Amino acid sequence: MRSLDDFLADAAAMHRGCVCPGQILGVRMAMLGCQLLGIDEPTHGKRLIVYVEIDRCMADAIAAVTGCRLGKRTLKHMDYGKCACTFVDTLTGRAFRVVARDDVRDHAWRYAPLALDKNAAQCEAYKVMPDDELFAVQEVLIDIPDHDRPGRPISRVVCAICDEGINDRREVQQNGQVLCRACAQGGYYQELRQSIHSQSRKTTRHLRGGRHFSHFTGNITLLE
Repeated sequence: MRSLDDFLADAAAMHRGCVCPGQILGVRMAMLGCQLLGIDEPTHGKRLIVYVEIDRCMADAIAAVTGCRLGKRTLKHMDYGKCACTFVDTLTGRAFRVVARDDVRDHAWRYAPLALDKNAAQCEAYKVMPDDELFAVQEVLIDIPDHDRPGRPISRVVCAICDEGINDRREVQQNGQVLCRACAQGGYYQELRQSIHSQSRKTTRHLRGGRHFSHFTGNITLLE
C-alpha cells in the first residue's frame, strides 16, 4: 500500500491543495479499513465497496485512497452524519466498520507542538496517533443485494406519473401503480415552473418498425 503522505497528496488535490483534519482522518480510516481486509491495492477493480456515513471532506479522502466512486457503485452514502465508514470485501464477504472516536480532539494535544493552533495541532496529531486512539473498529455483516452491486442496471421501469425511468428496483408500488420515490413520497425539490420539455406532455407509446417511440405535444416531438 502507498504511504500516508502519498494518499494525503491525492486527497489534497481534490480540495485545491488544502489539507484539513477531516481529510487526514479519512485517509487514515481508509488505510486501516483496507489493512483489516488485507487489500493492498484498493483502486484495482471493484472488489472493495465502502459505505460512508458523512458527506464532508472525510468522504473525499476515503474516495482518494480506495478509488471507490458513486458512479462505479462502489461508494455508498449513508446519511447518518457520523465520522464512520464500513469497508466491504466482496470476494470474502468480510466487512469492518471504522468509527472516529468522539474524544480524539481531546487527545490531539499530546501529539502536537504546543505552539500550533487547534486546526494545525489536529492535523499533525492525526498523522501520528495510534489507530486505536483514533478509531473504534467493529466487524460487521452486510448483505448487499444484487441491485446495489456494481454492474449494469438489473431492472428499469417507468413511473406512471412523471414518465421518468427508474433503475435498479428503486420504484414504489402504490395503489396498483409503479411510481418513482419522488412521486410516491415527495421529492427533495419543488418545481417552480413546468419544464419546457415536459409541458403539455402526453405520451403515446407504439411500435414502428419494431422500435419503441414516445410522442409529446411540447417542444420534443419524438424520442426513442
